[in-house]
Amino acid sequence: MNMEIEEVMSCQALPLLSLNHVSLVVKDVWGSKRFYEDVLGFCLVKRPSSFNFHGAWLYNYGIGIHLLENKAIEDLDINDEPRPINPKDNHISFQCTDVDLVKRRLDEMGIRYVIALVEEEGIKVDQVFLHDPDGYMIEMCNCDNIPIVAISSSCHFIKPNKFGTYNDNIMMPIATPNYSCGFMETLMMENLSMDMLNFSF
Repeated sequence: MNMEIEEVMSCQALPLLSLNHVSLVVKDVWGSKRFYEDVLGFCLVKRPSSFNFHGAWLYNYGIGIHLLENKAIEDLDINDEPRPINPKDNHISFQCTDVDLVKRRLDEMGIRYVIALVEEEGIKVDQVFLHDPDGYMIEMCNCDNIPIVAISSSCHFIKPNKFGTYNDNIMMPIATPNYSCGFMETLMMENLSMDMLNFSF
């Protein structure tokens, strides 16, 4: 698959809708795939067959995780000691409904984590930080306790109005969020939509 990169200068905001996916370079695609499936609940989805390198695509919660295998990064490992989990490091964050349940499940699976507490004007946010098999940091929190307030009056938030597969010609919705509906109900509908998509392959 050929990729062309063109640098473009623009003075206007880009027509973005939402975060589509995060790509991670990993030592072992299948080991990382198991982590994102078993620990975080992502589902393996079809990946373009034209790629000439090993990888895997996973999807859930309205976001994709793309794993790109590069065994050469094993050479960068100086020792096998797990490095400290630092909440100030680069990380991917997931909103969750029950931080205490997250901690209990991680304890049951024997996964190391650290916790942090953020307070803002009497509002509290609980955070749980852990590493994936390649040392990428994951956060799980109840961050929506703190409202998002734009500092600049010229900033306009864009609420996505459609979600679906990557093909613009055939838009197949994947659980359009129902904000009056509970998290688990939305998640169940999204999982059902993904199952239905998988039947079509």
